[in-house]
Amino acid sequence: MPIIKILPHAEYCPQGAEVSAPAGTSICEALLENGINIEHACDMSCACTTCHVVVREGFASLNDLEETEEDLLDRAWGLQPQSRLSCQAFLAQKDLVVEIPKYSLNHAKENH
Repeated sequence: MPIIKILPHAEYCPQGAEVSAPAGTSICEALLENGINIEHACDMSCACTTCHVVVREGFASLNDLEETEEDLLDRAWGLQPQSRLSCQAFLAQKDLVVEIPKYSLNHAKENH
């Protein structure tokens, strides 16, 4: 079972964390199932960018980006070449290192 190492994030996991999940699980599902409450305002339907993560290691092992995800990522805060929407990035057999960006664009949470 692949392991996801989550780098420290002040709100979601201040000490960082390591979780494991079966191949075929999305990064978002794996984090949520292990008590790391990453935002996912659209209920993982690929309609927002609140679950944006940067995959620091293991990026190439993930499934290919679909056009909808690519289009949404253009709006993500802190976009980087290894950015993915964690609800659309599915684990293979390779371990990952993931960073949750400091900020997220969540208009519902921010009362917009």
